[in-house]
Amino acid sequence: MVSAPCRGRLRTPFGLKTRRKTRMLIRLVALAALFGMLFGFDEGVIAGALPLITKTFDISATGEGFMTAAVPLGAVAGAILAAMYADSLGRRKVLMMCSLVFAFGAVAAGSATSEEILVGARLMLGLAIGASALAAPMFLAELAPAKYRGAVVSAFQLMITVGILTSYLVDMVLEPHGAWRWMLALGAVPALVCFTGIIFSPESPRWLTMKGARDKAIEVVSLIQPDLSREQATHVVAEIEQAKAAGGAEPGWTAFLSDNVRPLVIFTIAAFVLQQVSGINAVIYYAPIIMKDAGFDGSSSQLAATVGIGVVNVLMTVVAMFVVDRFGRRPLLILGFIGTALSLVVISFAMQPDKPELAPLALTALFAYIAFFAVSLGPLPWLYMSELFPLALRSRGMAMASVANWSFNFIVVFAFPVVLAHFGAVVTFAIFGIFCTIGAIFSWFYAPETKGVSLEEIEMQHSPAAAT
Repeated sequence: MVSAPCRGRLRTPFGLKTRRKTRMLIRLVALAALFGMLFGFDEGVIAGALPLITKTFDISATGEGFMTAAVPLGAVAGAILAAMYADSLGRRKVLMMCSLVFAFGAVAAGSATSEEILVGARLMLGLAIGASALAAPMFLAELAPAKYRGAVVSAFQLMITVGILTSYLVDMVLEPHGAWRWMLALGAVPALVCFTGIIFSPESPRWLTMKGARDKAIEVVSLIQPDLSREQATHVVAEIEQAKAAGGAEPGWTAFLSDNVRPLVIFTIAAFVLQQVSGINAVIYYAPIIMKDAGFDGSSSQLAATVGIGVVNVLMTVVAMFVVDRFGRRPLLILGFIGTALSLVVISFAMQPDKPELAPLALTALFAYIAFFAVSLGPLPWLYMSELFPLALRSRGMAMASVANWSFNFIVVFAFPVVLAHFGAVVTFAIFGIFCTIGAIFSWFYAPETKGVSLEEIEMQHSPAAAT
């Protein structure tokens, strides 16, 4: 969110009012980011549950791929629905519905009595994840002051990694008992926490401004930016109104073809496609299987190595939150693609089936891959997506990028066990490495820099009306 030019601080006894309002911003950020934990938990929990599920329902390799990929397939529909209703209902109400659908889907998955019911439940979970993965970053970007926006939106990615790590730990505890139903059903707990919290949260001030609720928008700005006076909060809302007016009348879909907006569409879609074909979700969903192919014997050692992946993922995402607003988006994206490409070359070499002594090298390279991904490829496409599109086009633009993300997520997750079975780990990871190399070249030529730039300034540059 834009801050007024003059930052006069409110003089309150002992800064009590400021501290209370600062806690409000932290609470809202934590709540919105918690939806990332739901996303991550369901992504990761299937890794430990899958071997147990295949024993229960005797699923083929193709069926295994489809059941695992049902979440990203459902997420495609979820992203479309969120785009349809995020502007009419608001970001807050969309997130409320997402939390309820997620809770119901988790319970349905845990109590499934057939493969078909389980696939249906995971499609439902995907619906909630796809919608919340669009609405939550949008909500966060529209709440955050410009100088903190990178860290705030990256909090969503951080909570994805926390959710993945949590699910791996749950898997490790419950796997000896064969309790895959509990693994899946426990996702309802954070979903209900999200629902309870979002009920008592305010709406995005930018959405309120878009709907003409000016006084309410000023109230929310004052609530989450405690260093602004009432006059300064009014100035912030006035800037949002000016940016909205600069966009002209409500633009149609043809606005995405304008010279100012078309490059944003191409870049955000390409960023997500390249993120997915880097192979990250194949690693997250199938980590124990990869550990087995790398030479780790026994489910306990495979899950322990998987937990290690989750820990590295969380720690490096924390690093990303500190560096994204300091070093900028573009350098980190280029570094991330180069680092993941090199790591995948080493992984491909170390996954040779007749050389189990290379297992430690494979694990080390896998940790490096996760580290480079977490500090760059993980958070940056979400951040770019929430920053670049003008307000009037934001929900639809983010939906197009999200559909590309989930579509390629589905393709990679569905195809991975089939490709792995036919071509082996060496070829599979080499393919991922080639895509990361392409990503590095693409980022060098096309990645923009938005560090420290307000959403309104970005909007002035890329408003469809500005091209005319």
